[in-house]
Parts: sequence; structure tokens; C-alpha cells
Amino acid sequence: QEQLAESGGSLVQPGGSLRLSCAVSGVDYYSIGWFRQAPGKEREGVSCISAGDSSTFSADSVKGRFTISRDNVKNMVYLQMNRVTPEDTGIYYCAAQARELCLLYPGTYDYWGQGTQVTVSS
Repeated sequence: QEQLAESGGSLVQPGGSLRLSCAVSGVDYYSIGWFRQAPGKEREGVSCISAGDSSTFSADSVKGRFTISRDNVKNMVYLQMNRVTPEDTGIYYCAAQARELCLLYPGTYDYWGQGTQVTVSS
């Protein structure tokens, strides 16, 4: 059973930091991506980490602020969010794709978590 479960979403003030976690199980050699969806907007890629060499890719909107990482011992993937803005508000999902090098296109991912809410507001 392939399962992904996000956690760590909360209310955070602009300029603050937040760390999201994704617990991965039942998935063998998958790249992992973080996506988000704001009300009235399409789901967009945030950042991903590759299965092969752990190389990472990030959307321009979060580059330099967000960092994706993987802990293979704990089988966890994280998204460190720094200097957040109200535009970062949305439901954040982690997902898995059967590719060695990850892509930031939602349609290419096979398995999805249920999402965790991130709200950036003062």
C-alpha cells in the first residue's frame, strides 16, 4: 500500500518559518514532490527531490526561501519554508512519481497525500 502523509501545516505570520513533513511508505525508488493549491488557483509545483541522486528543483516563486530535503533513515521528506508571504497560503501536498529525476508537473505524479493547510497571515 503506497501512502504519503503530510504534517506540520499551521498559521504562520509573514516573514516567519515553517517546516512541513511527509511520511512515505510502500513506495520504492520514487521521486517526491511538494505541491500547493490556493483557493481558486490550480495546483502548482513547489519543490521536488529526485530518487536517484537527491537532486532538487524548486519553483521560481519559492527559490531561495524553501528547501526540500530527505531523511532516508526515517523515510521522511521535508519542506523548510522561510520568509513566508501571504502568497504561500494553500494546501500543501506531497506526492510520489516513478522517475529517477523529479518533475514539477502535478500530472506526472502517481500517489498523493491528503494535504496539510498552511496559512500565512498577520
